[in-house]
Amino acid sequence: MFIIFRYLGRQVLTTMTAVALVLLLIFMSGRFLQYLASAAEGEYAANAIFIVMGYRLPEFLELILPLSFFLGILLTYGRMYQESEMTVLTACGVSERQILFLTLGPGLLVAGLVGAMSLWLTPAGIQQVDRIFAEQAQRTGFEMLAPGRFQEMGSNDRVTYTRAMSDDKQTLEGVFMAEGGKDGRFTLMKAVEGTQIVEEEGERFLVLHEGVRFEGRPGGAEFDAMTFEDYGLRIESPSGVSSGGSRESQPTLELMASDARADQAMVHWRLSLPLLVLVITVLAIPLSRVNPRQGRFFHLLPGILVFISYLGVLILGRDAIASGQVPARAGLWAVHGAYLVLGVAMLGWPAMRLRRAAGVRHASD
Repeated sequence: MFIIFRYLGRQVLTTMTAVALVLLLIFMSGRFLQYLASAAEGEYAANAIFIVMGYRLPEFLELILPLSFFLGILLTYGRMYQESEMTVLTACGVSERQILFLTLGPGLLVAGLVGAMSLWLTPAGIQQVDRIFAEQAQRTGFEMLAPGRFQEMGSNDRVTYTRAMSDDKQTLEGVFMAEGGKDGRFTLMKAVEGTQIVEEEGERFLVLHEGVRFEGRPGGAEFDAMTFEDYGLRIESPSGVSSGGSRESQPTLELMASDARADQAMVHWRLSLPLLVLVITVLAIPLSRVNPRQGRFFHLLPGILVFISYLGVLILGRDAIASGQVPARAGLWAVHGAYLVLGVAMLGWPAMRLRRAAGVRHASD
């Protein structure tokens, strides 16, 4: 039996790993492109993107691993049914229930990994992501400028363009600035070079060198023009950045000590993810049955629909707890229980059908 356990575990985990890598690449690519677009617009520094993606890795994996494990069972056992390996195991006295118990071994391993991520690693990673975003929001507009793009700098409708920037991000070359005033007048400035100066009190200034300044009302004929050798502008840092973290970043023990409905809903959600792995293991065994005459992937569609419905009901239950429609004490246990009963019923359905057929024959005789 140990040889069978090792064979099944290796096949399921190998398939799960392959599926997880593909899904992780898809999910992370989409999120990476979003962060890359934000960095191109000057909202984040480019070197912070990879750090953020690393911290968000547990958040992606806590949902990808259950789905990958579920698909790994369906693909592995579906292949074994089609290639008659399951028939050989049955002939050797290995029942479907024994296969279920053997599959729970790698299932417990995956559930432990998912539990570690949902309860500890993901909140800690999101906390670091919130910290990085807060630091990025506190950076001055000067530091967030990207050469060759028109970007807002400061909080007074100042648009800045620079042709090039030094490696230490302290000097601009080919600077153009447009700033709107409250009275409808606009100011345009063009300079050969601009440098950043930081005072002892922390105040930051942009000093433009060898430039020209125009001021006037759009559509009007009168404009004031002046040339300058040095012209200083105060750089304002963004204000109103929240220092508190999001609920997703709060440690699980702190959420458990809270009486807020939203905090209790988050606790039940984090506990549900490792339990989800064990329940889908029971569901995957009967869903992996494949007639050798059918295609290898014939059973994937109903299996994926069951998984999506399971996850969707959990999300609805979490939102219901947060809104007070469902008591926090009830949690999401009823959802897990319902799908566990469904899996046990599907697991015992062939034997029940055979007993019913045998009873009908006995009655007819």
